[in-house]
Amino acid sequence: MRILVVEDTKVLGTAICERLASLGHAADLVEDGKQADDILSYQEVDLVILDLNLPSVSGLQILQRLRAREQATPVLILTARDQVEDRITLLDAGADDYLTKPFDFGELEARVRALLRRRQGYAANVTEHGNITVDRDKRQVSVNGEVTPVTNREFRLLEIFLGHLGRVLSKDEITEHLFNFDETPGPNAIELYVARLRKKLAQGDLVISTLRGIGYVAEIHSSDPRR
Repeated sequence: MRILVVEDTKVLGTAICERLASLGHAADLVEDGKQADDILSYQEVDLVILDLNLPSVSGLQILQRLRAREQATPVLILTARDQVEDRITLLDAGADDYLTKPFDFGELEARVRALLRRRQGYAANVTEHGNITVDRDKRQVSVNGEVTPVTNREFRLLEIFLGHLGRVLSKDEITEHLFNFDETPGPNAIELYVARLRKKLAQGDLVISTLRGIGYVAEIHSSDPRR
């Protein structure tokens, strides 16, 4: 998933991005408030991790402008403020969650999982899709109860398809969700990842169809008549 980290403390921002990248996410760091606001005005992301005290434009202003544009992108606020009034202000302004500094990276990961899961419309971290079970805590995929090894990026590609079932996704859209700004995937990268995922889930109920010249569409075709 594409995550924008807006944090002017470079050491912390870099650490967050590295942690997210190790989980297979495409994470980009922006240290300036105006630059972040400009990016969000034209670039769709799956989650924003937003510090409040930023140069040029504050985190609160970025949040308010994001919601004024009617963008529903989940926003996780990082703040040193722990007063109830501050938290109420942030939530009323449209924040989806907040984390008080200093924080534990394990808790950060859990909150990221929860926000991304909710964005896809799932209530739990373990979900079933026909005969495929996806465990977002363990980043594990099972087909007919048997674990199917997938890489972090393959897991994120699967999440993208499951979050857009029945919708045509172009290669450009998939690339935007799967890679960060600094990565330059080859012209056939998406085809290769889709081919690998299809092969690993060959016995699964997820069908990824290629629409030549347009993109891909994923659907669940259950082989169990009881489903």
